[in-house]
Amino acid sequence: MTEQGPAQLPLLLGHRVARDMKDFMVAPCNRRPIEWVDRWPDWPFTTLIVVGPEGSGKSHIAAYWRARSNAQAVDISCSGLEASVETAARAGAVLLDDADRMLAGNAGAELSLLQLYNLMRSAGGTLLLTARNAPAAWPIGLADLRSRLNSAMVIAIDPPDDALLAGVALKQFSDRQIAPGVGVVPFLLNHGERSFAAIARAVATLDHAALARKRPITVALAREVLAGPDGNDAMDRAPE
Repeated sequence: MTEQGPAQLPLLLGHRVARDMKDFMVAPCNRRPIEWVDRWPDWPFTTLIVVGPEGSGKSHIAAYWRARSNAQAVDISCSGLEASVETAARAGAVLLDDADRMLAGNAGAELSLLQLYNLMRSAGGTLLLTARNAPAAWPIGLADLRSRLNSAMVIAIDPPDDALLAGVALKQFSDRQIAPGVGVVPFLLNHGERSFAAIARAVATLDHAALARKRPITVALAREVLAGPDGNDAMDRAPE
């Protein structure tokens, strides 16, 4: 019997993430923000803020709204006041994806958002922001901006149920052109952190391991790869 050679270093070519709305799975946990996007432009408010954890679909919802509204996407962390004024002058709708990250410790970004909010409100335009948490949790220094954000419509994406988690796992595999073995998806749902981000990390880890070991993705491989040294589940620690 010959010795097994070392694991082959996989060639990391990346994968295409499907972001068309037809690929988005509408479920009870994300139905409310989708319903508000569908109601645009008939919003009784200037700003809608969609909040949810990493990988929950915020950017997918934002992309859907941007396509529907022809919104301008801006990055206030570097655009500045002049760019904000120009954007508001030519757009009836503006998107700020990951707004809480843009504002973190950035006084200039706060001033830009305040100016942009005031311009859009006076012009009858609309803003959609996505973030990990509601504005009340953001360390906002400008009192006027804090007041405006706290008056915005905030809709949270609720924790996913089993059906949606399974759908997300299958989509993650599909984006990588992988057909997982029988039982792999239930294994992922029943072991480790039950979140979109943990599922994504686990799928990425399994993809990498399967390429390196030249093995199909099965429950046996998942058990080997996603268990820590003490035998406990480690999906929440799986690398990107």
